[in-house]
Amino acid sequence: MRHREIRVQTLLLAAAAAGIASFVVFTLLTRDGSLVPRPPTFAGVLLLVMGGLVLWLARPVRRYLQGQATTSLDPLRAARTVVLAQAAALTGSAAAGWYAGQAAVVAADLSLVANRSRLVPLVLLVLASLALAGAGLVAQHWCRVEPRDEDEEERDS
Repeated sequence: MRHREIRVQTLLLAAAAAGIASFVVFTLLTRDGSLVPRPPTFAGVLLLVMGGLVLWLARPVRRYLQGQATTSLDPLRAARTVVLAQAAALTGSAAAGWYAGQAAVVAADLSLVANRSRLVPLVLLVLASLALAGAGLVAQHWCRVEPRDEDEEERDS
């Protein structure tokens, strides 16, 4: 069974849906004067570590497909790596939308000093989320097996 690649349009849709949901939720939560919660620093670190892990796990598949591997590759591991890459891309894009929605709510009222201190961390979280989505797309590309020609298949038979 051949996996279909996740498309950028799908990632943009996930980011937009999460962004709209986040904007609505945090707009409603801050109507009574509450503040958007302070974003956790650990979340950004976790997003970046996950992106690095996805690339690290996809590297052996890439090396094998390029003919540079010294050992064989389990096809199940390769398939799981592709699925992980796609999950990372979707997670990263949804997280980017989620944090962008919060940043939009915070940016709408920068007259509050507390909001000014929250904007930069939220923007950094958006960037870390985009890095995870990018790592997922790169890893997916690394695991891509080019389709064989029909002529090549006939010769192999």
